[in-house]
Amino acid sequence: MLSIHPNHKPWHPSTSPQSQHLHSSLSSKTKKSLPTRISSSINEDNNQTKQSSMDKIKRLVLTQEGRTKLNREPDRQFYAYPRFVTHVDDNFISTLTNLYRERLRPDSEILDLMSSWVSHLPQQVKYKRVVGHGLNAQELARNPRLDYFFVKDLNQDQKLESDSCSFDAVLCTVSVQYLQQPEKVFAEVFRVLRPGGIFIVSFSNRLFYEKAISAWREGTAYSRVQLVVQYFQCVEGFTQPEIIRKLPASSGGAREDKSPLNWMMSLLGLLSGSDPFYAVVAYKNFKPIYE
Repeated sequence: MLSIHPNHKPWHPSTSPQSQHLHSSLSSKTKKSLPTRISSSINEDNNQTKQSSMDKIKRLVLTQEGRTKLNREPDRQFYAYPRFVTHVDDNFISTLTNLYRERLRPDSEILDLMSSWVSHLPQQVKYKRVVGHGLNAQELARNPRLDYFFVKDLNQDQKLESDSCSFDAVLCTVSVQYLQQPEKVFAEVFRVLRPGGIFIVSFSNRLFYEKAISAWREGTAYSRVQLVVQYFQCVEGFTQPEIIRKLPASSGGAREDKSPLNWMMSLLGLLSGSDPFYAVVAYKNFKPIYE
């Protein structure tokens, strides 16, 4: 695991004696070989914690075939080269930022899963702590809102390097389509959320086609929304998922041109108009009521 803090403050997501011993046993030579903003830390799995989160899974949503990808190389290899681009348009980003402004309380502790170099959090709002996760350290290091980040392939290891009940909110933006073990990831999100904590999963119709799972590639806009709903529902303890949609006015929210040319242009973001916005939101145990 690779963790970074722009202000050089250490982050110890695991406080077990084994991990503390391992951190302190790193030779000074090894530490000096790393950039000053980067520290390498290794955490052993806590089997008891892992078991408790897995116990929350009531059923599996995907078949084995539904989890497959056209490109089977490790995701860490695919994302090894940084992509300093935006994967959705400005209208989508604006809608998402407004949603965060409405649902995320100031001074919250936030985990941004599968993040990148762009932050969609409202600039005017201050949060207590924002931890980012992704597959490319260079991208995450450029994200101005992250206090810390860690690099991890959730398709290889779903355990989140955080204590239970340590975040008020977890976010996942335009990336849920790449999860091959979404049930386990959602169970881990449930574990790290505090009671009343919120999980916001947002997505559009764009994707790296060869890296999206089969169940997503072969689905429709409606089926993809329902798939994310089922991810929430398969974990015991989440509230009833809330679906938020904002479709381009040009499409009227109804007709969709499914011609191969239109589909390819949409995939590449070459069509005029806005990207459709979808978000599925649920809370751990209960939805808080704030005055």
